[in-house]
Amino acid sequence: MPQTTLYARTGEAIGTVELADALFAAPVNAAVLHQVVTAQLAGRHLGTHDTKTRGEVAGGGKKPYRQKGTGRARQGSRRAPHFAGGGTVFGPTPRSYEQRLPRKMKRLALLGALTAKLDDEAVKVIDSFGLDEIRTRELVAVLAALRAETGRTLIVAPARDEKLLLSARNLPFVEVILADSLNVVDLLRADTVLIEQPALARMEEVYA
Repeated sequence: MPQTTLYARTGEAIGTVELADALFAAPVNAAVLHQVVTAQLAGRHLGTHDTKTRGEVAGGGKKPYRQKGTGRARQGSRRAPHFAGGGTVFGPTPRSYEQRLPRKMKRLALLGALTAKLDDEAVKVIDSFGLDEIRTRELVAVLAALRAETGRTLIVAPARDEKLLLSARNLPFVEVILADSLNVVDLLRADTVLIEQPALARMEEVYA
């Protein structure tokens, strides 16, 4: 069973904590990770892009000029695609970019991401942030004590904590996520994964 250091909010090492094998000793499959990341990013694509076809643009009710005798090519509508202001041919329309993957594959990728972060020594466990009030400066001091103030930091909280969420809201490279809502993209993007100790039990309950 893997172990890691348990830190206090002051940055002092106060012991060790055992990590579940199912979460932090799982196989790391790069191909599955890539496929799940691609699917997750595709799911974030809104797909609200839209263009109008010749049947949707305004106007075009009258024939531009008579059929014969002008010496020009015959035209039926000013809203044909080759006219300025005309409709678009084969343009984008609203669609879903969702890619459906098996639940087991997504679970394998998530566990692999956690294991990879532990192998890279990017996982730190803190006993508790213990914020008395909403204060970004106090949270920055805790991150600095844990040497997690540079790069992207992902904080894994056991439950919704308004003080923690609002204190981290103004920090562009700090993200707070609940232990039961982990995802592969946020884990892989983070330079440091900072886990509150009570969140480990919740993670094991949900994902192990």
